[in-house]
Amino acid sequence: MEIIRKRIFARAGLLGNPSDGYHGKTIAISVRNYWSEVVLYEWDEMEIVLAENDRARFRSIQDLTNDVQLHGYYGGIRLVKATIKRFVEYCQAQGLTLHRRNFSVRYETNIPRQVGLAGSSSIIIATLRCLLDYYRIDMPLEIQPSFALSVETEELGIAAGLQDRVIQCYEDMVYMDFGLDRQRQRNGLTYYGYEPLAVTPPPLYLAIHEALSEPTEVFHNDLRGRFQRGEPDVVAAMRHFADLAAEGRTALLNGDVARLSELIDENFDTRRRIFRLPGWQVQMVETARQCGASAKFAGSGGAIIGTYDGDEMFERLRTQLAGIGARVIRPQIYAGAAG
Repeated sequence: MEIIRKRIFARAGLLGNPSDGYHGKTIAISVRNYWSEVVLYEWDEMEIVLAENDRARFRSIQDLTNDVQLHGYYGGIRLVKATIKRFVEYCQAQGLTLHRRNFSVRYETNIPRQVGLAGSSSIIIATLRCLLDYYRIDMPLEIQPSFALSVETEELGIAAGLQDRVIQCYEDMVYMDFGLDRQRQRNGLTYYGYEPLAVTPPPLYLAIHEALSEPTEVFHNDLRGRFQRGEPDVVAAMRHFADLAAEGRTALLNGDVARLSELIDENFDTRRRIFRLPGWQVQMVETARQCGASAKFAGSGGAIIGTYDGDEMFERLRTQLAGIGARVIRPQIYAGAAG
């Protein structure tokens, strides 16, 4: 029996986020320390197997309430189901005939939840990659991020941008230009300018809060409304985020870590000027900066990323951030092609 296994890694936004949802520019990295894996194989019936994260049993009604408050109404089953539905519709629209053999599909993930490391999209893309193999379908790489985004935004009503899906499809480190002049269409899906950066990554750390979290849409929904209403500070900030990413691309290509560090700090400072941020998230950034490192949110909040200078500073980051409940790692970026 053929077993199809696909692993998709977490991601961290290095520069430019959250402008990816507003025709901006971003740079992101693939974080191979964390991943989601989907396994699919032929089965008598169409079956989606519950994973550990799909909790349906609780110690008490308060336990259930606490779980929802911390993680929201989450779980991978809705992501897998929505991906399968969207895949069938894509194939129908392309005139592709699918064989009638059923399958069983299951997933597991170790990506920390609700800290902006793109756990949901990793499950979607891993499921998509399994389906493409199982049905022997070829979907161009450049449109796979837009397919994944459509599963979340159109099927499930989750507010999100393309950056996460692009880096999880392309992996390693990618510069993304979402300008309208870079917009293209293929097979009914939109894509933009995606440029893998073949550079030696600077010394980066990633810090993840181990107790506190916040659903991504809590941040994105308010932002979308403010942007659509034309709030001047928000519109200007989106342009500035994009400029920071473009400058960051140049700094990375030139190996200018000092300039990259300045841009990372400016990315967060711009965000702080236009948002009322949770105190515990700001504390993570300020603690890292007190250690001498640069710092910004890696996503919507709950994890931060930045540059550091040497092992002594890294150990200082680990100690000081552990004191406020955050774990620090060195993100693994390059490790060969994913399976």
